[in-house]
Amino acid sequence: MTTPALAAAAAERAQHTAQRADRPSQRRSAQQAGARAAVRTRLSGVQLRESGDDGSTLEFVGHASVYERAYEMWDMFGPYTEIVSEGAGADSLARADLDVPLVLGHDQLRRLARTSTGTLFLVEDANGLSVRAPVLDPSDHDVAYIAPKLKAGLIDEMSFAFRIESGQWSPDYTEYRINRYDIHRGDVAIVGYGANPYTGASMRQPAAAPPNSRARALLEIALAR
Repeated sequence: MTTPALAAAAAERAQHTAQRADRPSQRRSAQQAGARAAVRTRLSGVQLRESGDDGSTLEFVGHASVYERAYEMWDMFGPYTEIVSEGAGADSLARADLDVPLVLGHDQLRRLARTSTGTLFLVEDANGLSVRAPVLDPSDHDVAYIAPKLKAGLIDEMSFAFRIESGQWSPDYTEYRINRYDIHRGDVAIVGYGANPYTGASMRQPAAAPPNSRARALLEIALAR
């Protein structure tokens, strides 16, 4: 449904956009100027299960983006809907040197896994951009921090950071379709809140004792400062 705000933004966009292939200007995921441009998607079915023959690792699986589903974004003119086309990441994901980390909150210093180290796998499936990190270390502070929050449903969304390589506005400038994106040196992230509410994820945990509680407490205290 076209709201008055969407219609007004589209009218301004149509007057100031040179051609429909132009990328959104000041693209972001919230109305506030300076908000991140990364697309965020809700997780569901979060679980903790053992991974590995000896149950000593965690496995995270999810979707950082769902294709062919509209979600709201903002540019310099106002709100619009955005859709990622099926197969939009194929060229980027096929790179032999693909380097993408799985991180917390788009913080590049809080990496859980990485494609270049063989600990993160990204593929396009029937739903969108599938994320799998099969050997997370439960003793890693960031893994220990996020695992119980995923299990409790306190955190249940993902996001991915990328560069738009090709896209096009609809004739009325209310919708932008991303036809090709580059995720090399971007990221896939576990985040708090998001714009696109359509993905699913799970995390598997060994049956062994939980990571050192004192280390986890110290980490959470540091994060709260």
